Amino acid sequence: MEYTINPVEFIGKKYGENVSFVRNLLALLDDGATIPFIARYRKEKTGGMDEVRIGEIKADYAQFQELEKRKSSVLEAIRGQEKLTSELERQIRTCTDARVLEDLYLPFKPKKQTRASKAKAKGLEPLAAILMSQSNGDVVAKATRFVRGEVQDEEEALEGARDIIAEWVCESEAARNCVRRQTEKESFICAKVVKGKESEGEKYADYFNYRELLKRCPSHRMLAIRRGEAEGILKVGIEVEDEPALERLERIFVKGENESAKQVGVAVKDSFKRLLFPSIETEYMALSKRKADEEAIRVFAENLRQLLLAPPLGNKRVLGIDPGFRTGCKVVCLDETGRLLHNENIYPHPPKNEFRQAGAKLVNLVEMYDIQAIAIGNGTAGRETEAFVQKLRFERKLQVFVVSENGASVYSASEIAREEFPDYDITVRGVVSIARRLMDPLAELVKIDPKSIGVGQYQHDVDQGKLKEALDVVVESCVNKVGVNVNTAGKHLLTHISGLGPALAENIEAYIRENGAIKSREELKKVKRMGAKAFEQCAGFLRIENAENPLDNSSVHPESYYIVRNIARDMKVDVRELIGNERLCDQIDPQKYVDGKTGLLTIRDIIQELRKPGRDPRTVAKVFSFAEGINKIEDLQEGMILPGIVTNLTNFGAFVDVGVHQDGLVHISEMADRYVSNPAEVLSLHEHVTVKVIQVDRERKRIGLSIKQAVK
Repeated sequence: MEYTINPVEFIGKKYGENVSFVRNLLALLDDGATIPFIARYRKEKTGGMDEVRIGEIKADYAQFQELEKRKSSVLEAIRGQEKLTSELERQIRTCTDARVLEDLYLPFKPKKQTRASKAKAKGLEPLAAILMSQSNGDVVAKATRFVRGEVQDEEEALEGARDIIAEWVCESEAARNCVRRQTEKESFICAKVVKGKESEGEKYADYFNYRELLKRCPSHRMLAIRRGEAEGILKVGIEVEDEPALERLERIFVKGENESAKQVGVAVKDSFKRLLFPSIETEYMALSKRKADEEAIRVFAENLRQLLLAPPLGNKRVLGIDPGFRTGCKVVCLDETGRLLHNENIYPHPPKNEFRQAGAKLVNLVEMYDIQAIAIGNGTAGRETEAFVQKLRFERKLQVFVVSENGASVYSASEIAREEFPDYDITVRGVVSIARRLMDPLAELVKIDPKSIGVGQYQHDVDQGKLKEALDVVVESCVNKVGVNVNTAGKHLLTHISGLGPALAENIEAYIRENGAIKSREELKKVKRMGAKAFEQCAGFLRIENAENPLDNSSVHPESYYIVRNIARDMKVDVRELIGNERLCDQIDPQKYVDGKTGLLTIRDIIQELRKPGRDPRTVAKVFSFAEGINKIEDLQEGMILPGIVTNLTNFGAFVDVGVHQDGLVHISEMADRYVSNPAEVLSLHEHVTVKVIQVDRERKRIGLSIKQAVK
């Protein structure tokens, strides 16, 4: 009989989703559709699933397929041993848990030579079976029949039989699940310092004698402990109470009170200590690390999303400054498109102290290049440079922003930067990046490896493949959520548009160089290798400013243009008159335009876009100022109330910059007067906050801050 699991039904049941929607979604994914495209333009097919749910189902489907592959290899291996029964095949084929599958395979899995395998080679397996039956009788007499060949005496025979029983116990699904349940609920994660490593591992001092319930150990502590273990500072393990575990196992395997049962009891105890618990400990060490990785990756991904969707200043002429003392401040001037117009150095700080000359240069550059805003990096000399600029008297009103430098040096040394600015050194490239990320954080930050942006938590300790996969999804989601101007975006931003990738992005850029600006979405089809599928996936996310068809500068997909034309015809207006006219949009009956091709959810999206076409989901950048006179940690005093800006979110708190070159920590317990389970519920990256200084440890450079106490 053939036993199979239907992935559509399995996933639909898990998420409580309609089976037909799951089937449609999997078909779209198999056909090469991207998550942003499906979420935005195929809502009828999926019942309006959002990107998160689509991503979850996509990941589960991939896991399901991997499990099916593993089942096939397991079945083939057992079949090759001629040990596959119909019941075992049924159990394997209907299995939905990878751990259960491995338990089923364990008795048949090729092993290195073990004590049990040596005993079997001596012909002691029948004796083990006799003891397991736990019948009455003298066990020595039972063992006597097996004293032959390599078996020297009855005790050696019994010892070998116990080794075989111990392995049977370890391979028992019931026994493994019994120990798993105890490990899940009652085990402790423990860490001790490796002898002689106390001084070298001082930063792990909190974990030199550490013990905590495994199920309560948060991801940041787990990752810190595992990092200490990897560096050879800590010895880490999982502990459970032996007696309760042995009592449970004996209830499964020890069935009497005779001599044979006692032999089984000895084997059970040996199995638990030598085989079973070490195996489950290894499993849970890996599982706890995987869970910690997943949580850290989730935090990193959410922070990255907030950072990429940070408010842009927009198309303004910006003067960027990369602050410095001894080497001076590197200055660049950019036009509205981010093109470099000018660069030079100024020296307003020690040791040169050319503040008058530097000030005159900046005032002159602002006028010469019609500058509208100034971006100052937040690194060394950042506060001092901000104070210097704020004191200058410009002929016009300027907004002055302090911008995070995280990742700018990585960009400046990258191949992308060398390609963009082959004639300039890394100092110029770095400050250009600082200025551009004020204009459009998303467009600039996609050029940098997300791990270098500085918003993660133990990002170098987690599974790097899974981290990259998760962050790539976030970048793709953010870029497509905002949409891009195809003629100004550049290939690095275009690469992340649904359906494109590096090759097509390069081809679009090459087409524009050869033919000038693309004038319509239809013209995109002329780009080399822009097939029907790629066009379908990308068209709705690419904007064409000043196109003849105004819908080309909206998120309405070309496949739905006919709907807008029909609406405009019924309203007796031109499409241009309809776009942005909320009064007319309020009069549209979406149900009237439902047909076999386009459903109600899509039509509602179209009407929403007609109300505010091309609306950027991001807000506008706001100026932030630190408290005057607070420039270094020595300036801080407990009780001070200060303005700050959130620089990083973790699952234990938020880091806030108050202008002293050392971020302070707002612990999760100091965020609000209510219980907060996730800092992202109440705070966002780059949010402007007011904090109270509650602790200053100048020696360890640690600052404790509170938001809830600052408002009392």
